[in-house]
This record gives sequence, C-alpha cells and structure tokens, in this order.
Amino acid sequence: MILSLTACSGPYSTLDPAGPHAQSVAYIWWGMFWFGTFVTIFMTLLWWHAMRRNGTDTPDNEVQGKQNSWVIWGGIALPVGAITLLLAFGIPAGHRMLPFDGDDVVHIEVTSHQWFWQVYYPDLDITLIDEIHIPVDTPINFHIRSDDVIHSFWVPRLGGKVDAIPGSTNVLRLQASETGRFEGQCAEYCGVGHAHMDFAIHAHSADDFASWQETVVQGDRP
Repeated sequence: MILSLTACSGPYSTLDPAGPHAQSVAYIWWGMFWFGTFVTIFMTLLWWHAMRRNGTDTPDNEVQGKQNSWVIWGGIALPVGAITLLLAFGIPAGHRMLPFDGDDVVHIEVTSHQWFWQVYYPDLDITLIDEIHIPVDTPINFHIRSDDVIHSFWVPRLGGKVDAIPGSTNVLRLQASETGRFEGQCAEYCGVGHAHMDFAIHAHSADDFASWQETVVQGDRP
C-alpha cells in the first residue's frame, strides 16, 4: 500500500490536483481512503480477537442479541452513516462543477469523434484538434457532444469527467489554478482507437492567453 501511494502524482493522477474542482475530488478520495482504512483495521482487530477468544457455552438468547447488534450497527448503521457522510461532501463538490453563466466564463465546444477531439471556440471562430487552450483562474464551460458513439471527456488533474453522447450536449465546468499542460483522455471504451484518443489542455496566464488568441485569430497558430 505504501509503495502504491508513491505513485499519487503524474499527468493522469486525480490525487495531484491543479484546479479547485479537482481539489474537491481529491479531498473526497482521501476521506474515503482513510475511512476505508479505519474500517479495515477495525474489522481485522475484531477477527484477531475472535480467533483468540476461548470458546464458551453461551445462552441462545445472548447469541441472538449479539447477532441483532451486529446487524443493526454493522449492517445498517455503518453503511447508512458512510453513505450519508459521502453525500454530504460529494453533492456540494458535484454542484460546484455545474456550469454557470458570467462575464468571466469561457465557452468551448468539444465534439468527440472516432478517434479525435474537435475543439471549437465560438468567440474566436477557430477549430483545433486534440488541444485546448485556456486562461488560469477562469471558469471554463465545456459543451461536450459526440458525433458517433459514446465517449467520455476527462482531465484528471482539473476535475471530474462527463460522457459525450450522440444527440445530446453535456456541459462540464473546469478551472485551472496553475499554468502548464494537463493531459486528457477518453474514459469510455469507444472502439479500437480508444487508447490513443487523448488530448491536452494548455493553461496560460491572462497575458499569454490574450497573446495566443491574437495569434490564432491572425491565422498564425504555432
């Protein structure tokens, strides 16, 4: 387990967040991890205790009472409490990824194909393939659809994923809190080219993003 935790960073790691939405996902993951670890240790200690205790004759009514306690606390209270706690943090985190309109929101249309991503900027009237450029510290509304089969748009270090469905448009809000390149991947098996259906998001500072916009509008994209 310790060796596995050494791989918590990298371009596709949800545990190496680079945006507020991804940070919420990471917090929830770590909470589930430590809660699961506690339950595992607790159950292991109970097993160890059961293996070492001396066998004794116990009245049937006492045995039934203990069984009822295990059902109530272990079979009902524990899962209900765990699910309630998860929803208490998970629902607000998911709500923060919902799209909204505002003066500072950037709208980008993404259409998935077998096997590439078509990216369109309606404000700039430009189309890119398998690459996206965004400004940092700015909410981005991705309008995602599919031209053929179901795909899934996912940038692990920036937030959650959403399916690209034929005949429907799903909107996902992401935001980068630092500059750099962030890898994205189709997370829904879509055919023989699925493994190679990746893309990259380049997050720029405000000045660099303005310079990039000016460059692509003039038709001299690097």
